Amino acid sequence: MEDIDAIAVLQDPVRRRLYEYVAKQGREVGRNEAAEAAGVARTLAAHHLDKLVAAGLLESGSRRLTGRSGPGAGRPAKVYTRSPAERSVSLPARDYRTAAELLAEAAEEAGLDAGLCAAARRRGEALRGSNAPCDDLDEVAEMLAARGYEPHIEGAEEASGAADRVVRMRNCPFHAVAERFPPLVCGMNLALLEGLLGADGPVRARMDARPGECCVVLENSKNNDD
Repeated sequence: MEDIDAIAVLQDPVRRRLYEYVAKQGREVGRNEAAEAAGVARTLAAHHLDKLVAAGLLESGSRRLTGRSGPGAGRPAKVYTRSPAERSVSLPARDYRTAAELLAEAAEEAGLDAGLCAAARRRGEALRGSNAPCDDLDEVAEMLAARGYEPHIEGAEEASGAADRVVRMRNCPFHAVAERFPPLVCGMNLALLEGLLGADGPVRARMDARPGECCVVLENSKNNDD
């Protein structure tokens, strides 16, 4: 019931806009910034942001947004970030996470990493079907967002397709299982994305783990050319 109550909080459209904005930033967000993004007054934004904290969907803290310290730096402001806790609802209740963890444990103990990666790559290819590989990083980001990732492009935004642009993801759809079996699940995730992108496509995937983010990064294939 706790997950249902938490998700029900997002029924309010203003609250949902505030949550989605904070979640997409991947950093601390102050009340003024959130209010402006949602198109509401600061006091109303503060009310809804605190409701999201109470529901466990956001976490709050405080810091000086000016970046200064000492006398004259001003009072610390309240800031918000997305909670790392996962929420899911199924009616009637299901426990797919336990099944996934048991299967991952058995696969790891049996040394089935290669077989799992091969199956994941085939699944990625099947999901792509007869579609041509994505042409650029913007198209890749759109495709990943549709599959439950939260992609964001880093690098020279003003130069579309620039060699130093990469797509990183603020979440992993397999996070709960990846926490317990990182080599196995991260390898599976990489293979799945390789299948989605195509072996010889203009965009490729590689491992580049960062705390709090997906273990895979996507880049133009020419980035790795000698």
